[in-house]
Amino acid sequence: MTPSLKALQAFETAARTGSFVAAAAELSVTPAAVGQLVRTLERRLGRQLLLRVHRGIVPSEAGHEVLPRLRAVFEELDAVSSQLTGRVVPPRLTVSVPPSVATGWLARAIAEFVEAEGALDVSLRCDEDPVPFAHERIDVRMSYGRFHYRGENTREILLDAVHPVCSPAFLARHGPLTTIEALLAVPLVHTDWGPSSATFPAWSTWLETAAEGGGRHGPHRGSVANVSKVALDLAIGGLGVALVQGLLAAGPIARGELVVAFPHALPLGQPYCLTVAETSLQRDVAQRFATWFAEACASHVAQMADAVAAVLPGMPVLPGMPVAPRARTR
Repeated sequence: MTPSLKALQAFETAARTGSFVAAAAELSVTPAAVGQLVRTLERRLGRQLLLRVHRGIVPSEAGHEVLPRLRAVFEELDAVSSQLTGRVVPPRLTVSVPPSVATGWLARAIAEFVEAEGALDVSLRCDEDPVPFAHERIDVRMSYGRFHYRGENTREILLDAVHPVCSPAFLARHGPLTTIEALLAVPLVHTDWGPSSATFPAWSTWLETAAEGGGRHGPHRGSVANVSKVALDLAIGGLGVALVQGLLAAGPIARGELVVAFPHALPLGQPYCLTVAETSLQRDVAQRFATWFAEACASHVAQMADAVAAVLPGMPVLPGMPVAPRARTR
């Protein structure tokens, strides 16, 4: 006998939200009704679809297998309902990225993808890892590091580097910063990543890898930010030289808001990765976005090296080591 649509809907909602209580609130029924619908469905199919764990529920292996197709079915039913009622409801794509990537780059760049797609609603989320894919209906997640979503549909898309950047006005006042000594004599913007982030570089690490900086102790003078986007804004505001990822700095450099203060870049300890949720693998729009996103990240970072080649045609350009023209001093 074919399972009822209500039972299938109860299972999909419970699996996505992680509890019968949350599913009941979404479906406007009682938690007991959701549980009964799911149990009836499991008996009819002869499969256990949900596993009861401490303070919640998770899909079983059998449940994971059918969830992507079931989600696609309900989305198609919503589209048919909208068509019959005369409502035009564009598809929705939920994208989750680290806060600095959202505010420092993607919020501007994503317009290109949306315009190419035509009718598309995007939900752009700023999240720290790990993210609850099913509960928040997240389609695509960008994360820093390989370790957050092992076993998921995750791939590395970019190994970025941090660059010493400052405003043109700051460099005009304090530059040229052609030596480590000159750099240490000006205010620096420090980024405090917190106790859980051990692989992001600090000025002390940058100094250890700089040609003239081996063995130097990290400088202490300057402002401190706990988010890279804030460090970027402090540099744009003229408060000092900040270490900023190429992905975030390339746009402000192209717009003339920043210059690279010193020609030494430090690669990040981990790559940026992209994960497509299991339930979104069959969504063409999610796959198209993942492809666009990876290409856009690489292209944006490469703009820094292209700018070097245009300004200093005789200088060899190394990956992740762009420089900017020196501001003239009076």
